[in-house]
Amino acid sequence: MRDARSSAPGLYLHIPFCSAICPYCDFSVMRAASPARQRFASRLVAEVSLAASAWRDPRPFDTVYFGGGTPSQLPAEDLARVLDACRTHLPFATPAPWVFLEANPEDVTPEACAAWRGLGVRTLSLGVQSFADEALRFLGRRHTGRQARGAVETALAAGFDTVSIDLIFGLRGQAAEDWQLELATAISLEPQHLSCYQLTIHPQTRFGVQAKHGQLSELPEDDQANLFELTHRFLADAGWPAYEVSNFARGPAHQSRHNRKYWDHTPYLGLGPSAHSLAAAEASSPARRWWNERGTPRWERRLAAGERPIEAQELLGPKDLAAEALLLGLRTTAGIDLEGLRARYGVDLLAANDTLVARLVDEGRIVVRADAEGGRWLVPTLSGLAVADGLAAAFDLSLPN
Repeated sequence: MRDARSSAPGLYLHIPFCSAICPYCDFSVMRAASPARQRFASRLVAEVSLAASAWRDPRPFDTVYFGGGTPSQLPAEDLARVLDACRTHLPFATPAPWVFLEANPEDVTPEACAAWRGLGVRTLSLGVQSFADEALRFLGRRHTGRQARGAVETALAAGFDTVSIDLIFGLRGQAAEDWQLELATAISLEPQHLSCYQLTIHPQTRFGVQAKHGQLSELPEDDQANLFELTHRFLADAGWPAYEVSNFARGPAHQSRHNRKYWDHTPYLGLGPSAHSLAAAEASSPARRWWNERGTPRWERRLAAGERPIEAQELLGPKDLAAEALLLGLRTTAGIDLEGLRARYGVDLLAANDTLVARLVDEGRIVVRADAEGGRWLVPTLSGLAVADGLAAAFDLSLPN
């Protein structure tokens, strides 16, 4: 059965501020004092107005995602200013859009939660990363394991529809027993959603510099694969099945309504430094993706000059979109709707890859399933999810002449 997904666009708002820059972080982030944060909020309000005049999709936004960075570092009154500007200049769904907010444990208090709830936040995503103090020190986090547990309990008591916990695995020397204890601690708190990300060392980060000088290395691939499989099996057995390679929910209602838009090419508007946007293809033009200036100072200067702070854009034809749909679909447990792929992008995936599909089925990487409506789906197994990016690269996406 095809699952019903919203076709309404999503709105992403990037808040770049952090109290400290984590050594693994590759996002557009910065440290700044209160005056700079107030100025940033004013610039973001200005960008809302400029972007609204160029946004052509008439459908109302039904999700708003405050990401970063650490959006909880921005005072609630500034978040409110930004939301008010969005309501004024952009079409918002009725009832109100589902609002997501990322927060660090050290920012979570009963008073802060009450203020966020007053803004309409329904999903609070907590950047816990670990419940072990030694791991938190290694990751450069400012909270302790005890503070992390307290933050989750406070958030749950505040009555958010969904409380999500972010965790990181694959730290140097991390044993399977250590990681399983992290997972057990997380589910014992009874959140509704978990995101479990494998530690990746990016070249421009502090960890990347250490790795370049031989001071740090990633876990061996076999150990990473074992932790990945442990994550999926342990959480599925405990009632948190995966719906995407890194995301687990206690039921469909707690799956991320916003992130799923990225995975199936639902249009989205991104505002703030480094934010990306996607406009759907129209009869006379291809789909278009554009992204903002990455650095906050340059983003602010362009807005101060009355310009939209767009750094670059790209046009996406059917083959480009099909390649992305394949890559992103193979990272989900629902998989690829083969008829949907053909109808939307003109690609008959099975006809062009029958030998490859047969081999991957024999290897236990994928299965081909029928749904209740007679459609067929290409679905990754657990071992397929573990190598989803490699699977996607092997397919031929030639369009018919």
